[in-house]
Amino acid sequence: MSARFARDYWKTIVFTFCLGWVVIWVYRSMLTPVYAEIQQTIGPQSNSSMGLISSCYFFGYTALQIPSGYLVDRFGQKRVLIPGFLVFAAGAALIAMARSLGAIFVGSALAGIGCGCYYGAAFSLTTQHVPADKKGVGAAIVNSGSAVGMILGLIGSSFLVKQLGLPWQTMVVISAVLISLMVAWYAIALRDNIAEKRELHERARRETEARSEAASVGQATATQGGGLFKIRFIACYVLYFCTCYAYYMIVTWLPSFLENERGITGGMIGIIVSMISVTAIPGALYFSHLSDRRRDRKASIIILLECFAFVLVAVSMLAPNAVILSIILLLYGLLGKMAVDPVLISYMSDQADSDRVATTLGVFNFFGMASSVVAPALTGLIIDISRSGEISFYLGATLLLAGTIFFVLTNGRRADEGRRAA
Repeated sequence: MSARFARDYWKTIVFTFCLGWVVIWVYRSMLTPVYAEIQQTIGPQSNSSMGLISSCYFFGYTALQIPSGYLVDRFGQKRVLIPGFLVFAAGAALIAMARSLGAIFVGSALAGIGCGCYYGAAFSLTTQHVPADKKGVGAAIVNSGSAVGMILGLIGSSFLVKQLGLPWQTMVVISAVLISLMVAWYAIALRDNIAEKRELHERARRETEARSEAASVGQATATQGGGLFKIRFIACYVLYFCTCYAYYMIVTWLPSFLENERGITGGMIGIIVSMISVTAIPGALYFSHLSDRRRDRKASIIILLECFAFVLVAVSMLAPNAVILSIILLLYGLLGKMAVDPVLISYMSDQADSDRVATTLGVFNFFGMASSVVAPALTGLIIDISRSGEISFYLGATLLLAGTIFFVLTNGRRADEGRRAA
């Protein structure tokens, strides 16, 4: 029985971290449909101030990416995840009790700090245990939890608050309970792998000493110093920043945009915005499976998906009605950020040093999530100045195009050379 558990442990990991993304995204998406109701509690606020609620969360989340990746590489995933999610639960509880915008800011930042431990832990453990020919699909299944959580958060919040008239804090309380349950599940399902970490670091230390004997000190230092910031890695970081900027701009401000500029109200807001997530799961599964089968084509798949995302974000503002907009959002879910995420993660983990996978993914996600700090507040400021959100969508599309071009000039050419060599 124990041998079978060890053999199937990767399936437990995939299920666990898929569930974790569900809980995280229920929290992330539940407040955006109820900004108006929140202001009934804390008083009228500007759009930029309301955007700062998400920015505070993502500031805390982004700030923890590199430190948490380092901590995961040193002490193991379980020892970082459980304390982190306890902090996450405390932040959600503070928001539920908040009666001022400042208290919501503090709770959001605290929740972000707690969530900041998740990314490196989830995908480093997935990379370590999921079989090589299933890495892309495994990452896609894990990531699909974010689509499910987004649907539950948007529709649940819209239905409970706007349709049933319950207090906006209801979904926050539900979220805090779910986070607490995840802490208990981590304690049960995940193994403490601190011994594995120590063995891995000792092996890496011996390998480093062996390389140092064969090379000059200056050469060794240069090699180590450039490990996380090779030009192709930098291009991946920039591309992920641009990808996440467009995505978080949409999920943060599209509900308000639909209500204020398209006249759509009630539960329909959550339904339309959740269209992104309806096709995200099959899209992510298909393209990650394709990348597992064609490992030498991962860069090409990334470029193709980013081009589709650019076109869809650019034309979304031209939609004449809710039906056409829903179709565009369905296509964006199928071909956009949620689809390219597992392919990018797999692409990065393939190239990362074995003893620094969590740190590499932490740096990668730091740059991506830095955009989530900027996008909500900047979009709110643009709306305050221009009285319209359309400029923000065009800005998101422009960034997608710029990031894709940079990626093509670096990783695209390198991938082609690798295929010719093969």
